[in-house]
Amino acid sequence: MSDNAKWYVVHTYSGYENTVAASIMKAAENRQMQDLIQEVNIPEETVVERTDAGEKEVRRKIFPGYVLVKMIMTDKSWHLVRNSRGCTGFVGSQGSDGKTEPVPLTEQEILDLGVEHREINVGFELGDTVKVIDGPLEGFLGTVDELDPERNSVRLIVSMFGRETPIDLDLDQVEPVKE
Repeated sequence: MSDNAKWYVVHTYSGYENTVAASIMKAAENRQMQDLIQEVNIPEETVVERTDAGEKEVRRKIFPGYVLVKMIMTDKSWHLVRNSRGCTGFVGSQGSDGKTEPVPLTEQEILDLGVEHREINVGFELGDTVKVIDGPLEGFLGTVDELDPERNSVRLIVSMFGRETPIDLDLDQVEPVKE
């Protein structure tokens, strides 16, 4: 049943994002609807703010006034979310009957927002030779110097113009060289 769950964007009063998220999850738990409403996410980023006292890291909402909900859209789940305190409605398009139809996020939007991460199977490790398959250095061979699957990045040492040059790429831009 979780295959049918999609991410929807819910509009809230500004500053009520955490309240709405907690309210939705609590109501789903109380009504035993965790199978329909599976997850609530408030996209945030960590930024460094400079003040007179120095620098400090602060969590900031990427989209103030919006909450993401992973749910299976039914009348019951729609009403639960829509009637949560602080919620003003779903983001969507107007249907022919004038009612707003919630529009789920696309797979690419979900990945771009960092709500869910695509798991990339890395077929190489430090010291392996890989081939660049995408980008301006397509076709170049390089040696894996650093590997960070969590950030989806790899650093290669590539020989260009007789010099060893480090380059940073995404994991899906390289493939192992088959010997």
